[in-house]
Amino acid sequence: MNEKTVQRREFLKLVITSMASFAALRWLPRLRMPAAPLPKKDEPDGSHSWAMVIDQERCNGCGYCIKACQASNDCSPDITWSSLYQGDEVGGEPVYLPVACMHCSHAPCVSVCPVGASYYRADGIVMMDYDRCIGCRYCQIACPYDARSFNWDSFNEENPLVPEWGEPDVERRPRGVVEKCTFCSQKIDRGLARGLVPGVDQQATPACVQACPQQARIFGDLNDPDSLVSRALAENPSYRLLENLGTGPRIYYLPVDRLNEEQS
Repeated sequence: MNEKTVQRREFLKLVITSMASFAALRWLPRLRMPAAPLPKKDEPDGSHSWAMVIDQERCNGCGYCIKACQASNDCSPDITWSSLYQGDEVGGEPVYLPVACMHCSHAPCVSVCPVGASYYRADGIVMMDYDRCIGCRYCQIACPYDARSFNWDSFNEENPLVPEWGEPDVERRPRGVVEKCTFCSQKIDRGLARGLVPGVDQQATPACVQACPQQARIFGDLNDPDSLVSRALAENPSYRLLENLGTGPRIYYLPVDRLNEEQS
């Protein structure tokens, strides 16, 4: 092996090492890799198991739920944590399907997150740790309900839905992270600390449930057989979206034709 060959290899090695170092330094501020242990990714094991029931017989597609959510969670006008779809008519009336994060018991978003930014709370709520999120969007792609949004830009303007549709009670998310519905966990936690019952007491209940003029949304604890959601599910036929995927969604729907089924 001659001297020229050795020098050339050493030069190439130096160039490659320098390029790798530059790339690492370039991405380091964005990665914000945490030093703390990742959140536990086990299934929920808490004393509460929060869930929502949406009565399609009552839902009229007004969209109040979406506006209240955007105000309470201080979302950018370009981002909604809940969607509203209009389906076929039943009995001459359109059927509406509101869709948000399902807070799945076996959430694909939690499974694919490489840094533990998506995780379960003990009460079953699927949360986001915005300090951990590196913006890879794996969770957004993995979600079969299209329930996550990516923050492409910083939201620095006034929220046009405040105060008419509510007051913000959480911090705005930074640019470059994925955000989604949290079942208004901040309201639940504050309410429980004050001895209130989520789903019964308004201050401890998700904003979308509070805002619905048709009382089409019901919230409560599946672990409590006397809760509103437990009673609604015990007394009526129900279904869950894409239940065959095994995700275990925590939003249940009461179909619009259930009364006809009961009478036939």
